[in-house]
Amino acid sequence: MVDVDKAIIARLKKGGHVFEVLVDCDNALAFKAGKAIDMADILAVQDVFEDSKKGMRAAKNIMVNVFGTSDRIEIAKQIILKGDMHLTAEHHAKIVEQKRKQIIGLIHMNAVDPQTGYPHPAERIDLAMKEAKVRIDEKKSVEDQIQDVLKSIRAILPIKFESVRIEIKIPVQHAEKTFRIAKKYGKVIKELWLDDSSWFGILEIPAGMQDELHSIMNKMTNRTVEIRTVKTM
Repeated sequence: MVDVDKAIIARLKKGGHVFEVLVDCDNALAFKAGKAIDMADILAVQDVFEDSKKGMRAAKNIMVNVFGTSDRIEIAKQIILKGDMHLTAEHHAKIVEQKRKQIIGLIHMNAVDPQTGYPHPAERIDLAMKEAKVRIDEKKSVEDQIQDVLKSIRAILPIKFESVRIEIKIPVQHAEKTFRIAKKYGKVIKELWLDDSSWFGILEIPAGMQDELHSIMNKMTNRTVEIRTVKTM
């Protein structure tokens, strides 16, 4: 049950009208991000308003004209997915921090120190972003911001995006359960089953993911995997 007193407003302007619903912030954001959340756990009131603060409900005929339906639950979904939410300062900060961590993770996985060829530790990337006073925009996607972040920190932290090609040979006793995991790490350039029923593949992966791939492959095969870097892109 969503507490009305703690609910926030989700608002959509459409067809010359304003539509509002009262929602649980965390669950509404998760639903907007694509997670399967029951509307009963999102809506504080299962109704659609033109002004929720005044308790003014949206007229049925207007909803039909604008949305093609008077089903308030279906309209509420559209408001959450396509509209804006009046987030609290706490949730603003939470979203910014989540995106900051995602950007750090992407840089760590996809970039290397050009002097050593190894990925920068996440902690070092974080410090460089703080030193450069990088500002994360909560409304922009991580992908849309990463190039600006890189420009800001390059003067502090030498960094280069790099891919590598990895050869992997997984022995027959581990191949069936392991090769699918290996393929998730990057682009498959070549794969085949050898005469001894072992799996062989060549993958192109972000340079920063080499250590993780080595670790998971060794763990899953009891260190019987044959894995080596054959080319830097």
